[in-house]
Amino acid sequence: MRPIGIVKSCFSTRNGTPRQPLIVPLARASLVFDASRVPPASLEGLEGYSHCWIIYVFHLNTDLEKLWKETSRSKFKAKVRVPRLEGEKVGVFATRSPHRPCPIGLTVAKVEAIKGNTVLLSGVDLVDGTPVLDIKPYLSYCDSLPGARVPSWVMVDSSLAVASVNFSGHFSSTLADCWAVAGKSSMYASPEELQKLIEEVLSWDIRSVSQRNRSHDSPVGEINGKASDMTSDLDDLHEDGSDGHEKAPLHPTDIVYHLVLERFDISYSIDPDGNVFVEKVSLPSDIPDNNNENIANQYQE
Repeated sequence: MRPIGIVKSCFSTRNGTPRQPLIVPLARASLVFDASRVPPASLEGLEGYSHCWIIYVFHLNTDLEKLWKETSRSKFKAKVRVPRLEGEKVGVFATRSPHRPCPIGLTVAKVEAIKGNTVLLSGVDLVDGTPVLDIKPYLSYCDSLPGARVPSWVMVDSSLAVASVNFSGHFSSTLADCWAVAGKSSMYASPEELQKLIEEVLSWDIRSVSQRNRSHDSPVGEINGKASDMTSDLDDLHEDGSDGHEKAPLHPTDIVYHLVLERFDISYSIDPDGNVFVEKVSLPSDIPDNNNENIANQYQE
C-alpha cells in the first residue's frame, strides 16, 4: 500500500508525542493529501463529522529495516513493556505499541476544518511526517461502546499524570523572543497559545520507562544538550552515566530533558514527586522547519 497523505504535526520528534489521541486537545496537525491520488472532491462531506479515524504507518520505528527487509532475522518481540505497568511486559496485541509485526497505527482526531486537499486536525498523537493510508469518519452510534471491558491497568491514568507544570520566571519572555523569529511558521496564533500546548503536553509524564528508571539510578547532567529522541540519547550514555563530557555529579532532579514542538526546543526537568519545571526554550539550528507558512496560515485564518 502507498500513502495517500502526509501529516504535518506540531510534534517534531517521537519524544513528547502523546501516547493516545485527544489527551492533548491543543495538539494540532494538518493532513495533506497527495492531489494526484486524492482529488479534493474525495473530502466532500467530511466536514459534517466532528472526528475521524486515521490509519497510518509507524514510519519512525527503529526496527523497520529488519522487520521489512530481513524478516527471518527481525526477532520480533511477542511482549512489550507498558508504561502504566512500570515496565511490566504484556503481549503486543494487548497494547497499542508502535512495534508490531505490521507497523500500522489507528488513531482518532477532531476535524477542525477542510481546506482543499488538506484536513486540519486537533487532539492528535501523530509525529510530523507520518504517512497516512486511509481516513474514515467516526460514527458515534457504533464506534462508541460504553459497556466495553478493558483491563484495570488501562484505566490507571493517574500513573502517568504529573503533579504540576511550572514555568521559570523568564520563560514567557524567552518564548516571545523565539516567536519573533519562528512564529510565522507556527500552527498557533500566539506564544501564549503555544505555551498552553507545552503545559498540556507536559501534564503527562512523556518519559519512557527506561528514562524514569534511569532518573533515579543514574543522575546525569543535560542529556546531549540538544533536542532529540531522548530514549536513544539515554541508550547512548556511557556505563558511568556520562555522555563523554566531564560533569559534576547532579541530583536526579537536575536531569534536563528536551521536548520539541514545531521548531521550539523546550528544556525541562521533573522531580521525584512529579513536579515539572520548564526552564527555557530555544530554536536549535538542526531542527528542520517542517511546518511551512502556508499550513500555519490555514490554522490562523
